Amino acid sequence: MDIPDWFKWVFLGLTLLQVLGLVPVIHRLRELDSAVRIAARFDLLDSIGSIVFLGGAYLSLEASESWFWLALAGVLLVGAGYAMKGVHLLRARRRRRTV
Repeated sequence: MDIPDWFKWVFLGLTLLQVLGLVPVIHRLRELDSAVRIAARFDLLDSIGSIVFLGGAYLSLEASESWFWLALAGVLLVGAGYAMKGVHLLRARRRRRTV
C-alpha cells in the first residue's frame, strides 16, 4: 500500500509541535512550587511518549522494516502518564473531601 508523501509531513509536523511543547514543560520543572513540578513531570512523560509514538509511526511509514514496537512503547508511555495524572487527581480530590 502506497502512503502519500504529505502524510509523512503530517507526522513530522506533529512531532515538531510536540518538541516545541517541551519548552514550557522544562521551564515548569524549574519552578519553586512542588505541585507545579509534579504536574510538569506528568506532562513531560506525556510529551515524551507522544514524541516516541509519532517517531515510531513515521519510521514505520518511511523504513522498510517494522518500527511498530517503538510506536507501541510511545502509546504505553502516554498511557502511563495519563494513569499517573488520574491517580494524582483522585488523591487530591480525596484529600479535599476529608479535610
